Parts: sequence; C-alpha cells; structure tokens
Amino acid sequence: MKIGFIGLGNMGAPMAANLAKAGHEVTGFDVAGTTAEGAAIANTIDAAATGMDVVITMLPNGAILRDVAGQIIPLMSKGACFIDCSTVDVDSARAVAKDAENAGLLAVDAPVSGGIGGASGGTLTFMAGGSVAAFEKARPLFDIMGQKAVHCGEAGAGQAAKICNNMILGATMIATCEAFALADKLGLERQKMFDVVSTSSGYSWSMNAYCPAPGVGPQSPADNDYKPGFAAELMLKDLGLSQQAAEAADADTPMGKLALSLYKGFVEDEDGKGKDFSAMLPRFAARGRG
Repeated sequence: MKIGFIGLGNMGAPMAANLAKAGHEVTGFDVAGTTAEGAAIANTIDAAATGMDVVITMLPNGAILRDVAGQIIPLMSKGACFIDCSTVDVDSARAVAKDAENAGLLAVDAPVSGGIGGASGGTLTFMAGGSVAAFEKARPLFDIMGQKAVHCGEAGAGQAAKICNNMILGATMIATCEAFALADKLGLERQKMFDVVSTSSGYSWSMNAYCPAPGVGPQSPADNDYKPGFAAELMLKDLGLSQQAAEAADADTPMGKLALSLYKGFVEDEDGKGKDFSAMLPRFAARGRG
C-alpha cells in the first residue's frame, strides 16, 4: 500500500518504520521535521495525504486531530482509509470519522496500548472503532505494527476503550505504589512483597509486568531511573480524557477522579514531569500520612 503517516514522534516514527520494513511505500510528515527509518519524508502535510491508499495520524490531542483532518480529508481519494492512532476525546474521534465518511473515505479510530517499546517492537494493541469494512482494510497494517487489534464497535469505540483502560491503569499504579510505600514502613522487603502479591489476589499489570520498585520483577522504567516508557504527563492527559468522558456520560468515577488529581499534582506541582508514571512510588515513599 501507499501509506501517508502524519506525526512521527516517539510512537509514530517506529510505527511508520515497521510499515516501511514490511514493504509498504510510506511517506511521513511531522511539523517538527522528524523522520522514520525507511520512510520518504514529505515537505508538506498535503504531500503525505494526496494519492495515498491509507493515511495514518498519531497526534497529541483532539484539537490538532480536527485541524489536520480538515486539511487532509479533502485531499484523500474516495475509498481510501483514514486511520487515527492518537489518543483523543471521543467527540473529536466521532466528528472526524463522520467527516471522513461523508467524503467517501473509510475511517478508523485506533488508539494504542504498549508504549514506546511496543511501537518499536511491533507489539502494540490497537483498540479500533469504525465500520467492519474500515477495520478489515486497516487490519493488515495493525498486524504489522502490533500483536493484537480489537474491533470495539462504531466510530469512537476505540477511544472509549482506551480511556477506560488507562483509567484502570492510572488507579492501579497509584494503589501499587501506595502498597510498596506502606510495605517499606512496615518493614516488609519489596521483593517479598512482590513474591506474595504477584501470585495473589493483588495481581495486576502494574505489579506483575511494570513493577514500580527498582530491582523487583521484570525490567521496567523503575530500573532505569524512571525514564519514561509512558510519561506521567501522558497519564495525566488520559485521565483527563476519562473524566471529560465521565462527565459527558453522567458516570460516577471517583477513583478515576482521584487518580487525575494525584497525577495533576505530581506533574504540575512536584517533580513528575518527564518521569515515568510509575515514579509515583518514590513520591509516596518520601511522604508521611499528613
């Protein structure tokens, strides 16, 4: 396929590189001038969208997505597929999909889980919303860039799944970090804590696969001075999206709301910006109950 890829950041660049490595003709564009291995680089956003079989976007937020979509949808050929892999608000995803479909395009909102490591290794999980036809058009590309793709429903369903998933992730990471900090104060060794909890009812992805305690469990950002695999400010963004969606849907999400408040303080008022979201552990470990 001829693929345009708009947004070659920490996630987009390796995703585009994997598509090029698989033999697709990839043309990338990023306002920062970044590149992707194996991809041709367009000088304008128009050149990355015109004449393409598929255009993929990986962008920071819904406002930018709407702006980019407004530029590229009129340039795309009827029957082409517009795949947005950004994590944005559900309303923006649905609005862009509607505009794309009205222009005769196939549209998929497909945010990802797996972080920078998953993007590089081609092991991402895609949560996709859109028509069955659009999903089937995109599926071979998902298979290259990731290890799993789930068709969650109509337009916006992919974003809904991502928002709910990351609300759970944010809350469980906080609970995991709190528990390690409490174990420290009770004199329980972190390794012993992990050995028990990782095989007991406290089991979670935050504990077992991404343990926030250095030297405990599988390799994680905690073992690299909390350099981000998934930055705390990105978790803050996703928790904000979860509460925006909860308010719109009149859903009671007190744990999600509290997680948002804690990450907001960590990123904006403490030293959490630029650190992995699991760096909540040293934050709790250094604090008392007051």
